[in-house]
Amino acid sequence: MKTDRALLILLRARLPDALLRLLLESHPSPLQALAAARHGAGLSLPAEMRRALDRPDERLLDADLAWLAPAGRSLLGWHDPDYPALLRRSPAPPALLFVAGDASLLWHPQVAVVGSRRPSPGGRARARQFARAFASAGWVVTSGLAEGIDTAAHEGALSAGRTVAVVGTGLDRAYPADNAGLMDRIAAEGAVVSEHPPGTPAIASHFPSRNRIIAGLSVGTLVVEAAMRSGALISARLAAEAGREVFALPGSLDNPTARGCHRLIREGAGLVESPAEVLSALGPVAANLAEALRGRLGEAPAEPAGRSADGQPPGDEDHNRLWSALGHDPTGMDCLAERTGLTVAALSSMLLIMELEGRVAADNGRYFRRS
Repeated sequence: MKTDRALLILLRARLPDALLRLLLESHPSPLQALAAARHGAGLSLPAEMRRALDRPDERLLDADLAWLAPAGRSLLGWHDPDYPALLRRSPAPPALLFVAGDASLLWHPQVAVVGSRRPSPGGRARARQFARAFASAGWVVTSGLAEGIDTAAHEGALSAGRTVAVVGTGLDRAYPADNAGLMDRIAAEGAVVSEHPPGTPAIASHFPSRNRIIAGLSVGTLVVEAAMRSGALISARLAAEAGREVFALPGSLDNPTARGCHRLIREGAGLVESPAEVLSALGPVAANLAEALRGRLGEAPAEPAGRSADGQPPGDEDHNRLWSALGHDPTGMDCLAERTGLTVAALSSMLLIMELEGRVAADNGRYFRRS
């Protein structure tokens, strides 16, 4: 609670992200970072920021902490080892992330599906089709909860797996309002993410800036339909600047929402016609992400191509015990704990790595071997 409170005071003081990241990097804890900021630390902060640090708005802080209190809600700071690895490597990452739902999904390989708020019927159907295929293959589909392509992508992903929504408001508000039910469902079955504290309304400038988070979290970005002036093109540009793959679907010459995709293809985006083409291009990057996760958990790297004498993937005794306990039918965490004698925390870490390696799939919290 004290750590969250310190982070919230720093955030509510409106310190720039770069400065907040620096404070959290250079001090052992958020409490010490806050103390340093209050003492000046050579920062030459404006008077308004100093006042906000010294005399924070207790009403807002209490409301923020009350929002964070229920299970399934979290605040990830730049100092936190659970801060998502890919986002950390992107340009201008946010210093803090509010998460409603399963924050561990932010470490899973993600593919962004973005596009027009006013798509053609065909574009909407393709967004749903591609997202469903990605989710079926074990990927998390990331988008922005906007109307049109974003909504179709989230719905397609939820029909087969999991999705992450990055929003430009506080997580206590849905925008557009018609997507409130979808936002609740994503929070229950996936994760909703924002850099803005609770109570933040829909502000026009927040939506282009949230696109950098979508691009930063994702291994690659697929643009389904986009006009020449489109937020989806901003996402594609940011993904390219972050060194991520960008793909675009070609469309009819008579469709104005295909022109942005054609422009991306001319500029070097991958022209794709099937989900398999995207997954084939992104697979090696997901393997690298699995190794990053192993480093975070302090585990030795695996040899995914090999098998032990009894056909199990190689690894330590606990991993082999878990692999033996898994079958081709979905098995719940409690059952796996009973079969293996391992704790749920240990199982969660190992299952997450196995998912990233493509050896295990999940279905509503139950796990099974991937064929």
